Amino acid sequence: MSILRGIIPPLLTPFHPDGSLDLDSLDHLVEHLLAGGVHGLFVLGSSGQVAYLTDAERDTVVQRVVATTAGRVPVVVGTPDLTARRIAEQARRAEALGAAAVVVTAPLYALNNAAEIAEHFRIVAASVSIPVIAYDVPVRGPAKLGRDMLVQLGREGVIAGVKDSSGDDVGFRRLVDANRAAGSPLSISTGHEVVCDGMLLLGADGCVPGLANVDPAGYVRMFNAAERGDWDAARTEQDRINRLFEIAFVPQGRSGDAGGIGAFKAACAALGVITSATMPAPIEALSDDEVAGIEAIVREVGLI
Repeated sequence: MSILRGIIPPLLTPFHPDGSLDLDSLDHLVEHLLAGGVHGLFVLGSSGQVAYLTDAERDTVVQRVVATTAGRVPVVVGTPDLTARRIAEQARRAEALGAAAVVVTAPLYALNNAAEIAEHFRIVAASVSIPVIAYDVPVRGPAKLGRDMLVQLGREGVIAGVKDSSGDDVGFRRLVDANRAAGSPLSISTGHEVVCDGMLLLGADGCVPGLANVDPAGYVRMFNAAERGDWDAARTEQDRINRLFEIAFVPQGRSGDAGGIGAFKAACAALGVITSATMPAPIEALSDDEVAGIEAIVREVGLI
């Protein structure tokens, strides 16, 4: 089965109010997601605020999630860093800690052309024996990953899949079509929150939505309806999820790393899944009014 098939939430990273990792809350979050029926876990992604973690903290999170999951679902691990050699080092550590696959961005900060980015993925893939998933997230990297390059790397066996968080729906559709025409060497997932049903309809293998930290069971119901071909049921569930996603718009005037992720953390804290909605420094905590607004939406959709 494809490593990216189904609902694979990108885990939040819980912190204590003093800024240290809250590993007990991390355990609770993993169990919450598994109880919701998710098909895999994505550790150290954008929702996990990986950019704010030291290498030692990254390793601690991976080790804890792998141990808590205990083989019940695959654990894929993000490895963002500046260049291929540094990402390869992150990937080797993740593999040693039990990752089922690694999720690899294009080089960050370094200025590489398309040919060099393709070679970047080949270097990382050669450094590990587990699958490599390309992470297309141009808002955090130098460029969008090219469709033809991704399909070619899939044909070569360099990458096994693509996690698309580009927000480019036309590009996503073209990638799905090109992959199918090439014999489907890649499994392809979307990072969308609010159009997962549409992406599954057009051929996505899975979804990696941050909001699934809050309502994993809802996303799983939507995926299962899509698998049955019951698109009315899938759309109805997606519509309910979209009402919940309004929590991401409660915080206003925040940084890109503060608003949506802060809302997801506040919602999980309101549900008792994590102890604190603490954000890593220097991100400012949400206000009491913002937290109250988020909790009201969570109640409205029936999660509390």
